[in-house]
Amino acid sequence: MTKRAGILVAVGATVAGLVTAAPSTASAPSTTSAEAGTATPRAAAPLKWTGCGTKSYPRLQCSTVRAPLDHDNPSGMPVTLALSRIPHTAKTSQGPLLVNPGGPGGSGLSMAGFVASSLPAKLAAQYDVIGFDPRGVGKSTPALNCVPKYFEPVRPDTVPDSYEAEKTARNRAASFAAACGEKHGDLLPYMDTVSAAKDLDVIRQALGAQQINYFGYSYGTYLGAVYAKLFPERVRRLVLDSVVDPDGVWYEDNLGQDHAFDARHKAFAAWVAKNDATYGLGSDPAAVEAAWYGMRDAVKKQPAAGKVGPSELEDTFMPGGYYDGYWPRLAEAFAAYVKDEDQDALATAYDDFAAVDKSGDNGYSVYAAVQCRDAGWPRTWSTWRNDTWQAHRKSPFMTWNNTWYNAPCATWPVEPLEPVQVSNDRIPPALIFQATDDAATPYEGGVTMSRKLKGSGLVVEQGGGNHGITLSGNGCLDAHLVDYLTDGTLPTGGGSGADAVCAAQPEPKAAPATKSGTSTKGSTLHGLLGFRG
Repeated sequence: MTKRAGILVAVGATVAGLVTAAPSTASAPSTTSAEAGTATPRAAAPLKWTGCGTKSYPRLQCSTVRAPLDHDNPSGMPVTLALSRIPHTAKTSQGPLLVNPGGPGGSGLSMAGFVASSLPAKLAAQYDVIGFDPRGVGKSTPALNCVPKYFEPVRPDTVPDSYEAEKTARNRAASFAAACGEKHGDLLPYMDTVSAAKDLDVIRQALGAQQINYFGYSYGTYLGAVYAKLFPERVRRLVLDSVVDPDGVWYEDNLGQDHAFDARHKAFAAWVAKNDATYGLGSDPAAVEAAWYGMRDAVKKQPAAGKVGPSELEDTFMPGGYYDGYWPRLAEAFAAYVKDEDQDALATAYDDFAAVDKSGDNGYSVYAAVQCRDAGWPRTWSTWRNDTWQAHRKSPFMTWNNTWYNAPCATWPVEPLEPVQVSNDRIPPALIFQATDDAATPYEGGVTMSRKLKGSGLVVEQGGGNHGITLSGNGCLDAHLVDYLTDGTLPTGGGSGADAVCAAQPEPKAAPATKSGTSTKGSTLHGLLGFRG
């Protein structure tokens, strides 16, 4: 889904220029994939890499490559894909490792530096770690931005309390869809996961590699699985972390999120209650949750600091469903508002976790374009309404918020495609990671994907509720990742349908926000993954 402004990690300049490393030679000939159903373009020109290092990742290099907008017409209009890499330094290379943070709409340029610096140095040195902005995203051109400042506060309450309120929200979503069609009508038919997967093969050719290794989080797991379906012979190793359920693309998957996020919000309330000595909101989880909904009612009557109404409040606390490392910061703002009527604390939390900048506008535009094009959505609004109210009655935290986030798909100006059936017995065994209490991609998705990818290994984080679980501090999970990337070793013998089970990391300690571990690996990763991804 889309990143929020407050926790993004900048990659720095990404304009290709003078060569600072030897160009990659594209040696792969023009190929035809029966699975893809199209001829891929002839090998791209050799890439030229230029230094674009940051303070965090000084060795980072950047480049660009062109791909056809329409892969059925390789000589037609091109798109430009922005790339980053940390080059291998070992004498023997295991080839490119393409990394993706999810979305759709997430920028992957900083992921190369993060993954390369998070893996053991000896292992990272064996790979060219490649980040990329998918078509339409970030530094890739053309970039989508359908309606600038679409999320500008204060927005109407997500939960409609009248027919007129619901009609207003429907019209708002429909106007977004119409604006996308008017502004980007030439691009929208080609904003889909299959086209993005074919772009990956253009990148492979430009890198001069016969095969790629791929490591994707969240939506990136679906992108990787689709690539593997289209180009099975091009896959060397495949790592999928926090897995999209391929059988629910995308309407059913979003309904599943509604219940899972509500469960994580209840877990947050229980944690606040457990730490009543710090936050003073009571020791009963139900009472703490009631206090949160009381806060929601209050900001509906009078938005905090003039910008945090109920919609913005939901957006502010939603990141806690992705990563419990944010809980201390969110709890502090929650307590400050409820106990001291501190509106500025809530507004600051909104600025850090929910405010959407230009990159967020871009991310949401790509999110909508891809999800609405990838698969069919209900075109009858009564289906959306009935399903949403049914889910809301059980799981009120973000159900209507999620509905309006996806509602442009009800009137999207481009007809949907059929979802890709990702079942695959033609690729080497993949490695899959899944937390049992993940809200953004519920546990069942990881199990389903592991069954569809023959011979894959499933590593489960028992009791884990974070979204994105490798390279974020769990040594047990990372050991399996390292073994697999080193020589393809898969775990065996986890039981209960899993090939390995790792215990979840401890919940965060209650602490002032300035001391709550904001520089940990987990917070760095989740800053890159963003939210709704």
